Amino acid sequence: MQKIGIFYGSLTGNTELAAKQIQKEFGADVAKIFDVAKAKADDIEQFSNLIFASSTWDDGDMEEDFEDFLPEISSVNLKGKKVAIFGCGDQESYPDTFVDAIGKIYEAVKEKNCEIVGMVSTDGYEFEDSKAVVDGRFIGLPLDEENQSDLTDDRIKTWVNQLKKEFD
Repeated sequence: MQKIGIFYGSLTGNTELAAKQIQKEFGADVAKIFDVAKAKADDIEQFSNLIFASSTWDDGDMEEDFEDFLPEISSVNLKGKKVAIFGCGDQESYPDTFVDAIGKIYEAVKEKNCEIVGMVSTDGYEFEDSKAVVDGRFIGLPLDEENQSDLTDDRIKTWVNQLKKEFD
């Protein structure tokens, strides 16, 4: 499998912990983690397989470091690369903007000639609306550490197994 770059923005640490867990599932020899507060476009360019991650805050706001990182993503040629997205959110407190950051990242990369992988069913989530839902599916992996932390490990393992097939 080609190397994977995991780029995350995390305020409270939940997204960072999930990124580390995803790296562990792939193996540290395959996946490398980058905190977007310190990453640059050159870091993105070295990978054919990318995972971008941000938490969603308040009424659909993207984590600040990741929002500041969007111009770096925009400056990179993603043609031929495969991109997966995950994010953390709170579906009970913010049911109408649940994991909107995933949708915002998707909007930033979808026209860059890359292949988006890692779509997930909305089954098992209870929310009203999300910018992360396209054609009835999440366009990335939603995690809810506030209300469904007991499902995180299984969701990550299932998603990584899916990505192992889609990244190859």
